[in-house]
Amino acid sequence: MKQRDIVSMPASDVARLLADGRKLQLATINADGTPHLVSMFYAMKDDRIAFWTYRASQKARNLTRDPRLTCLIEDGDDYFELRGVQVTGTVTVIDDLTGVTEIGRLIAARMPSPVVGDLPPDEVAAALEAYVTHAATKRAAYLVQPSRVISWDHRRLTG
Repeated sequence: MKQRDIVSMPASDVARLLADGRKLQLATINADGTPHLVSMFYAMKDDRIAFWTYRASQKARNLTRDPRLTCLIEDGDDYFELRGVQVTGTVTVIDDLTGVTEIGRLIAARMPSPVVGDLPPDEVAAALEAYVTHAATKRAAYLVQPSRVISWDHRRLTG
């Protein structure tokens, strides 16, 4: 048996890692063909990776020109703990305010609880909602349509 067969994760483990993660590495294609790689917070919507960014950002300009991208979600520090999912595909743009706000709320809900001064928890939620509502006016959101998913879990090498 090949090592790739051993470390590949079943679909249920892939789904769990995607659901539990918060950050991904996002690679888009610059106009000169070089990769543009950034870290992004994300959420899952209808079993698809969803993220948002400012409309004027480099990644947004790249995705307008070429909707292809690769996302990497990874976990682990030591070699025998490493696991990850690489999703290659294209994006669908969401640019209506309602849709962008919805994606923003999904992402914000996965963020660690923010510390906003001395606000009580119910006011923190209101402050976060105010942030999402304001930020959504300047952003576009994206849903990833996967064409290829590769996974690995090096913990399987020790079992």
